[in-house]
Amino acid sequence: MPMMNLLVAFNGSEGSVAALRYAAALAKRLGAHVTAILAHSTHEVIDKRSRWIPKEARALLDAANTSILREIEEKFEVERTALGLANALQLKEVSGRVDTVLSEAARHYDILIVGRHSETDDEHVTLHPDRIALMSGRPVVVVPAGYEGGGTLSHSALAWDGGRAAARALSDSLRLLEEDGRVSVLTVGLRTSWPVEDLMTHLSRHGVEAIHEEWPPSHPVAATLIAWCRRNRPSLLVLGAYEHSKFREDLLGGVTSEVLAHIDIPVLLSH
Repeated sequence: MPMMNLLVAFNGSEGSVAALRYAAALAKRLGAHVTAILAHSTHEVIDKRSRWIPKEARALLDAANTSILREIEEKFEVERTALGLANALQLKEVSGRVDTVLSEAARHYDILIVGRHSETDDEHVTLHPDRIALMSGRPVVVVPAGYEGGGTLSHSALAWDGGRAAARALSDSLRLLEEDGRVSVLTVGLRTSWPVEDLMTHLSRHGVEAIHEEWPPSHPVAATLIAWCRRNRPSLLVLGAYEHSKFREDLLGGVTSEVLAHIDIPVLLSH
């Protein structure tokens, strides 16, 4: 199924600027539609306990929140004009818990494109791509700040362990991989016993030229994937997110969070 309906999250961060540019380039290449959304939370303390807060204080906090949103809108207008999309792209504002809003919205689109999470983002617009991939049931492309590779996929990498999350990531990305036509299948350490040759045949039958590279269990998964991508410069890394529970990954550290923190190319996450 072709990807014809793209959603991009814009919160004014440098990552979201890169995501907007990436989404516009991808939409142009695929002949797709792109919609932009600004998800932002409200001051929950004010909403629930406003009788305890002086009127003047409420007004100051509301004004500060409004000022932040207007600054984001202004930055969006600059980008929209520069991309030549002044009449073709609107910014939809939705309030609520940011990750929840984006997860629910993403279910109505083929793919969600976001900037990488940054600790410097304003707390009322910050988002967590890994959580959104977990909650939404849709593929999420995470674009690092400063990425200028555009939407052309000259070569993609697929992290493969034969598990459910990897299979879902493959299915969600197959339309993009078909457009690309060249994929490196990367397996690090343990994987399911089913022969990887069947995966290579599957990709071939979709018109994808694939090669397989493999590393033994002694290699750390995230570090190996990051190092390989830095050497070979693929346009996209396809990754199944949280094959183990997110609680376990948050507690002990995991492949998903480490890759997102350090990689400098877009990553397609599925769960």
